[in-house]
Amino acid sequence: MGWLIFAIAMWAAGWGLNVVLSRRPATRVLSLMIPVVFGLTIILIWEGVVRGFEISPILLPTPSAIAVKFAASTSILWQDFVQTVLKGALSGFALGCGSAFLIAIVIDRYPFLQRGLLPVGNFVAALPIVGMAPILVMWFGFDWQSKAAVVVVMVFFPMLVNTVQGLQASDTMQRDLMQTYAASYWATLLKLRLPAAMPFVFNGLKIASTLALIGAIVAEFFGSPTRGMGFRISTSVGQLALDLVWAEIVVAALVGSAFYGGIALLEKAVTFWHPSQRT
Repeated sequence: MGWLIFAIAMWAAGWGLNVVLSRRPATRVLSLMIPVVFGLTIILIWEGVVRGFEISPILLPTPSAIAVKFAASTSILWQDFVQTVLKGALSGFALGCGSAFLIAIVIDRYPFLQRGLLPVGNFVAALPIVGMAPILVMWFGFDWQSKAAVVVVMVFFPMLVNTVQGLQASDTMQRDLMQTYAASYWATLLKLRLPAAMPFVFNGLKIASTLALIGAIVAEFFGSPTRGMGFRISTSVGQLALDLVWAEIVVAALVGSAFYGGIALLEKAVTFWHPSQRT
């Protein structure tokens, strides 16, 4: 009963503190404090509810047990991070987004490709990852190359579609003005159309940043060497080591949030002129 009272008290305290903070003038520090307080409140409520109802650690371990397992398994978590994120997700992200960006420019230069490639892209993007991953693992082997291939397939078409749409964002009057200056296609592309497309490009990059990690982890369920986040999650579930599973989930959440946040900061620096950044 004491732990349940603790959970209720943490909920009330977190709610009250966030209400007070939300009424203050908005600042950068305050914008960070509110989600931090909210997250800590959820963790404390989780701890109190699990201990209060005596939920089995096999079903749901406490945050403190996850933290202890995290600290005791840093070497394993680091190996899995290198295998899944640095080798599989990042390489696939770079290859998929880079090739999509270049092909989008080619499509913009030759419009007939847009009518042929984009419908195919929409079809491929709709294919389930659980159907593609086993095939790509058989083609490229069980190491990180097959995970990178899965990530390329997942991120390519969202990035392609966003970039193609972005290259069409400049209006007719702006393009006509460039023509009156006798600007070539490439000069118009570099000085007008690419800068105008940057919000769309970064939107595609942010979408791809979440898909890349998901694709790499899911692909490891269908074949992997004896390391990797997906491999560790699948084997640990079979061993009922749910605290290690949750430790891997924490790593994935932190990496995904940091990756997305880094792209968002870069977007803010590059597209400072866009209305969405004037806040």
